[in-house]
Amino acid sequence: MSVSQLRNIYQLKISLTGSKPAIWRRVLVVSDSSLKDLHLTIQIAMGWSNCHLHQFISNGIFYGIKDDDFDFGMEIEDENDYKLNQLLKSEKDFIQYEYDFGDGWIHKVILEKILPFNIENKLPLCIKGKRACPPEDCGGIWGYEELLETINDSDHPEHDSMLEWLGDPFDSEALDIDNINKQLLEYIR
Repeated sequence: MSVSQLRNIYQLKISLTGSKPAIWRRVLVVSDSSLKDLHLTIQIAMGWSNCHLHQFISNGIFYGIKDDDFDFGMEIEDENDYKLNQLLKSEKDFIQYEYDFGDGWIHKVILEKILPFNIENKLPLCIKGKRACPPEDCGGIWGYEELLETINDSDHPEHDSMLEWLGDPFDSEALDIDNINKQLLEYIR
């Protein structure tokens, strides 16, 4: 059996839990990608900067970076030792991805479709999505909601300081899929 017969393309929908309106990305990845590679794909597709700890959760098992300095008394499987197709086997299967344990950004990663592998596909690839990723360190989903209220109300007492903290203009509706795919090409492939 050839390698291409063992591999598939997974269409995943990655949704930021609790975001209203929804913040999500649809990506295509190789089914035998490591969880580490999926982590990097999520970081780039969502717009995170990969500066905090993370973990995957599937059926009560935690997968992440094994590090004795960050042992919180729970068993964690090394994400380098697991492939995506070991956790997601059928359409509608899902796992959780948590990024930044302080802010607690929880993502639901759903296997939407299993497609035939084609060696000519350049993967991973973001094919669709909605809305900008929240800024790092803004306090989780609740802090993000407060941030949006503050920057959208010029009379809010913290309006100017919040804009200064952001540094660059922030458009919560913005999404640049071409830029995401350029970054995926540079960092993952």
